[in-house]
Amino acid sequence: MKIVICASIDLTPRIKEIKEELENKGYTVEIPKYSQKILAGEISLEEFLAIKNNNGDGKFRNEAGEDLIKRHYNLVKEADAILVLNEEKKGIKNYIGGNTFLEIGFAHILDKKIYLLNPIPEIAYSDEIKAVSPIILYGDLTKIN
Repeated sequence: MKIVICASIDLTPRIKEIKEELENKGYTVEIPKYSQKILAGEISLEEFLAIKNNNGDGKFRNEAGEDLIKRHYNLVKEADAILVLNEEKKGIKNYIGGNTFLEIGFAHILDKKIYLLNPIPEIAYSDEIKAVSPIILYGDLTKIN
């Protein structure tokens, strides 16, 4: 099974951990481009976050050489499922941000399985997330099938 991890770039260390755990179970795993760059040592997570927090992520989108939203859409299109790493961010338990919410929408329209590592957060678009009937793992990756 091919799984695309959808998560905030802030969670890159966790993305790496989950990717490795899934690969050890025999899954093929794709991750966000800037998580790849951070893990390859092309930019540090700290540098990425400093630039993003000061100026937004437009600089990274412009330097990527491709449309990052379309890139992730294409990854989702070729996958069997997405795994949303919804962990605490900005003081919100089980946070799901804008890009990840888009990716959930892509997966839903493409009839892909949607796994959430943790329960649905209490945010403005909780009802929309519930509407796509994600499979909530409650932190247990063995529930992926």
